[in-house]
Amino acid sequence: MKNATLRQLRVFESAARHLSLTRAAGELHLTPPAVSIQIRQLEGHAHAPLFERIGRGLKLTQAGEEVLAHAREILGHIRAAEEAIAGLGSLEQGLLDVAVINAGDYFLPWLIAAFRARHPRIRSRITVGNRDGLLERLAAHEIDLAVMSHAPTQREFAARPFAPHPHVIVAAPEHPLARRRSVALEVAAREPLISREPGSATRLAMDQAFSESGVVPRIEMEIASNETIKQAVAAGFGLGFLSGHAVQQELALARLAIVPVKGFPFMRQWYVVHRRERTLPRIAGAFERFVVEEGARLIAGLPRAPRRRPA
Repeated sequence: MKNATLRQLRVFESAARHLSLTRAAGELHLTPPAVSIQIRQLEGHAHAPLFERIGRGLKLTQAGEEVLAHAREILGHIRAAEEAIAGLGSLEQGLLDVAVINAGDYFLPWLIAAFRARHPRIRSRITVGNRDGLLERLAAHEIDLAVMSHAPTQREFAARPFAPHPHVIVAAPEHPLARRRSVALEVAAREPLISREPGSATRLAMDQAFSESGVVPRIEMEIASNETIKQAVAAGFGLGFLSGHAVQQELALARLAIVPVKGFPFMRQWYVVHRRERTLPRIAGAFERFVVEEGARLIAGLPRAPRRRPA
């Protein structure tokens, strides 16, 4: 594959990540035919097909899996070289590239704003996704840092805790459980529950909270969006298990209410994560230190919803 180009590798990596030529084209600002041409040329260099069609979707062949692993390594080295060159300059300019799970997008912009107040000439890019997706992007060298709860167990990642992360069970304000002074988790578990999808950090926290109490929840819906879960709960579909940071506005506006479940809020930690063997760009390293040293204080200082007295 000595004649393969970086452009072909980038196109192939995007298509392999999305398993879709259309989504790869959208990400790379190309047309789907242009993506197909680049992949066909790369397959010519590899002397093997890299994808096979499964219905309307794509699946990597064994050759595709091998090429993907090496392509990501090559692209990671290119990115690291670019960052090393950029890091020779001042901390006062450059790009901070950080990702966050859905629950953290309610406070991360405030942390970045505080950091940029000290370094006003830097640019920033925020990616929002679920935990599994963020770990994939870190592994592929696509982002510098990720903010998540539940530290990854893989040794390739380094994680530093920086702030507590409360999780709560919420209901529509008129729900009978929201009007009680105290509710056993066993009682709440009998209600229909709207939960995040498997692989999300919020779902991991929910599974742990119920498992530790030996209680099996009655999951009514799985939704890959905090906002949609909040709307479903407010509409009366059931209870919701969500990050306490994600529901502050709805609590303040009395669109949702916290169910006073014994032992809650269920506490986890927020972590800032990066690849262990990677030397971070100067801006990313400075932001990591800033979050670890000041993140908890800044998050605690954000506006909170007023406490609602039980009836």
